[in-house]
Amino acid sequence: MTTTGVWTYRETVVGSGIGSTDIVGFSVEAIDGSIGKVDEATYDTGSAYIVVDTGPWIFGKKVMLPAGVVQEVDEEDETVYVYRTKNQIKDAPEYDESLTQDETYRTSLGSYYGPGGAGYREWDLDQTR
Repeated sequence: MTTTGVWTYRETVVGSGIGSTDIVGFSVEAIDGSIGKVDEATYDTGSAYIVVDTGPWIFGKKVMLPAGVVQEVDEEDETVYVYRTKNQIKDAPEYDESLTQDETYRTSLGSYYGPGGAGYREWDLDQTR
């Protein structure tokens, strides 16, 4: 996954109906547990992301996750699964709502979550939760 590709939902996620179902309000599960609920979701290819309200987990902080980290969307259970640990998400660059379309900010997040970044981990794309 390139830093550009990190902003696009994986084919397996697109096939699960993302974009046709509003995932705002869905629970979000990291590899090692719950991290909060989807507060906002965008679906534009090449620039899509979700904003997660972490609630009390990290003191009400919101985090912006590029679409490429989404592993699966379970519409029945209203849960979004992401390919990152809680610590990788907690240690991500601070979320700033006013910068969601700022290229420098998006590059920073893309570099963090993409190949070679601190929040990146090699995954078998066929892997399921």
